[in-house]
Amino acid sequence: MRNRVLLAALLATLAAASTQAQSQWQALPDVAPAPADNPTTAAKVELGKMLYFDPRLSSTGTVSCFSCHNVMEGGDDHMTTSAGVHGQKGGRNAPTVWNAAFHSVQFWDGRAPSLEEQAKGPPVNPIEMGMANLDAVIDRVRHIPGYRPYFEKAFGTGDVVTMANAAKAIAAYERTLITPGSAYDRYVKGDTQAMNAQQVRGMDTFAGVGCTGCHQGAAFNGPALAEGTGFFMKFPAYADSSYVAEYKLVDDPGRASATHDPADRGMWRVPTLRNLEVTAPYMHTGSVKSLPEAVRVMASTQLDRQLSDAEVGDIVAFLGTLNGPFPPQTMPRLPATPGDLLE
Repeated sequence: MRNRVLLAALLATLAAASTQAQSQWQALPDVAPAPADNPTTAAKVELGKMLYFDPRLSSTGTVSCFSCHNVMEGGDDHMTTSAGVHGQKGGRNAPTVWNAAFHSVQFWDGRAPSLEEQAKGPPVNPIEMGMANLDAVIDRVRHIPGYRPYFEKAFGTGDVVTMANAAKAIAAYERTLITPGSAYDRYVKGDTQAMNAQQVRGMDTFAGVGCTGCHQGAAFNGPALAEGTGFFMKFPAYADSSYVAEYKLVDDPGRASATHDPADRGMWRVPTLRNLEVTAPYMHTGSVKSLPEAVRVMASTQLDRQLSDAEVGDIVAFLGTLNGPFPPQTMPRLPATPGDLLE
């Protein structure tokens, strides 16, 4: 009887350990989730891609979503902060659009609850795309006759050339910008040869020093939450780190800029760690130029730890396994521009 009890306890312990391991290390899904009111369709994706690449959604006709989020490469622009209309510079580093579909909220401060709402932000930001309001954006689109057939293909006939539908289409396209199938994904699915010894050691170090306290889940951006419920963390947690002043990490109030709640000062949506090797520079400031330095900064400011060169090297090697294959992208053919469009 006692042996059966011990065996049952052992089996329960092993089952719990297996469940914990599975919850800690998750592969990226092959398809991004879509809301019930905006299922992903080929027609929406086609239209959304056109709108994503179209600079005519900006006041000057020179800036598109693609300008700051280059899907032909890392999904960002590699600038400290991006340049918008009239060369104006934004206040934060452009996050990658790759795997943004797995964020429960959008923007560094989480002010948009969905990709659909996020798509409405840059066109009317005076620094980014500079349109007066959303009505002006969709009026510009309506003034391009060639767009109507694509809206009707995606949303049916009638009054379908709307800002809501434009945002839905862009979001649908962005939900195709995901990179499953990385070496890490293959490893956690059972391919023990997908990662080498240093990468596995880095994976263990990543968890052991506490990085998974924030960077967990399939996208390494926090636990799975309902869309609109963001996962925010205080950054920097240890303000006495020398890196805080060096990289000006507390100058920006973070989420408080969106909520106007002093309690939200220094709170940030946790970013994904996937494809980090192709998204330098790092942090919301865009001030950290290399991935090893970013690891040191995060260890110091978030964990109050000074990592050895070997630990940093191992973690960087592990982070490299999160680089997934990028789905091929082609430039869309856009509808013709009427002569009076930008007057």
